[in-house]
Amino acid sequence: MPSRTGRRARGRVGKQHTSGCTVPDVHVVIMGCGRVGAALAHTLDHAGHSVAVVDQDPTSFRKLGPEFRGQMVTGIGFDRDHLRKAGIENATAFAAVSSGDNSNILAARVARETFGVANVIARIYDPRRAEVYQRLGIPTVASVAWQTDQILRQVLPESVGDEWRDGSGKVALTQLSYAESWIGERVTRIERESGARVAYITRFGEGLLPNLDTVLQAGDIVHVLVDPSHRENSAASFTNGPEAH
Repeated sequence: MPSRTGRRARGRVGKQHTSGCTVPDVHVVIMGCGRVGAALAHTLDHAGHSVAVVDQDPTSFRKLGPEFRGQMVTGIGFDRDHLRKAGIENATAFAAVSSGDNSNILAARVARETFGVANVIARIYDPRRAEVYQRLGIPTVASVAWQTDQILRQVLPESVGDEWRDGSGKVALTQLSYAESWIGERVTRIERESGARVAYITRFGEGLLPNLDTVLQAGDIVHVLVDPSHRENSAASFTNGPEAH
C-alpha cells in the first residue's frame, strides 16, 4: 500500500483541551500498526494531531479503518528513508510499538540520535531489557504494564488528563515537558520561576523525591502540582526555559 499523506496541516494553532490549556497540534510518528499502534494512532488523530504510522506489512493498516486521516508508510521503521517519508524530521514525538524489542529500541535510537526527536518511547517485552534502556535515557514500557495512556503521557504530556486532582479542583498533579535549557538547573529554580511545585521526578524508570540540591537531568520526567487556573503560565515557564539574568 503506498504512503498516504494526512489531510491535516502541521503547525496550526492548537485546540482547547478539557483541562483548560491550549494543546498545540503536533506531528507524531508511530512504528508498528498492531493493536497498540493502531489505538495510539486513532487517539492522536481524534485529538487533532498529525500522525504517521510505519509498518512493514501493508495489510496491518486495515486496523486504522477509513476514518483515519493520518499518513501510512509501508517500510522498515528504523530505516532512515522510510522515517523521512513519515515526516520524522518534523516530528515532535516518536513511539516504537512493533512486536520486536530489537527493532523498537533501534528505531527509538535512530529517532533520537539521528533526527533529534525530543520525545521518544519504545515498547519492550522483556522487563529486564526495559530497565537497561531506561538507564540509556530511552523511556520504555513493558507489555505487561502496557496502557495507551502511558504512551500518551510520554509523547504528549500536556495532551492527556491530570494524573490526579483534589476534590475542589484547585490542585492538580500533572506532567509538564520542559526546554533542554532547564537541564542542569536546580528544581528549586524551576519551582520559583514557574509557580509549580515539583512533586516527584521519574528518573531511569524510578521515582525520585526532589530535595533542595536536586538538579534536573536529561531524560527526567517531571510531575508537578499546579493550580489548574495557572497551568498555562507554568507550562510556558517550563517550555521557554530559565529566565535570563
